[in-house]
Amino acid sequence: MPGTNSVRRMAQTTLNVEHLFSLTAMTTIAAVMANGPQGTRVIVDASTGTFAGEKLNGTVHGPGGDWLTMRADGSMKLDVRIVLKTADGADILMTYTGVSTGLGNPIHTAPLFETGDERYAWLNTVQALAIGLAGPESVTYEVYRIV
Repeated sequence: MPGTNSVRRMAQTTLNVEHLFSLTAMTTIAAVMANGPQGTRVIVDASTGTFAGEKLNGTVHGPGGDWLTMRADGSMKLDVRIVLKTADGADILMTYTGVSTGLGNPIHTAPLFETGDERYAWLNTVQALAIGLAGPESVTYEVYRIV
């Protein structure tokens, strides 16, 4: 029997989320490093684009990109860092890792945010979830805050 300090499993069948924004980043392949020990690395530039939501909107402001790993099982592991520049001038670092089961399939990520701008400091404690899809020259995401 678990001790009194153990974490109880919550019986939950839904996840409460709030839509933060839709994001589209323009993408170009900057480099491909085939046959690495973890798979093929694809460095993707993602330093331009836009995002829009009820509480924040603006542009993707470079530098930014994805250090994507194409794995032997055909899945892709993401490692992304981009800068969001809000319409009112705040800089917000958005970082996320995620996975996709292959080109043309949904991408699932877990974004985190960092900013020193007091107007958006609430983002510093947000765990987000996003689902996206990569196209030939862009990637789009719907980004949600877990509430």
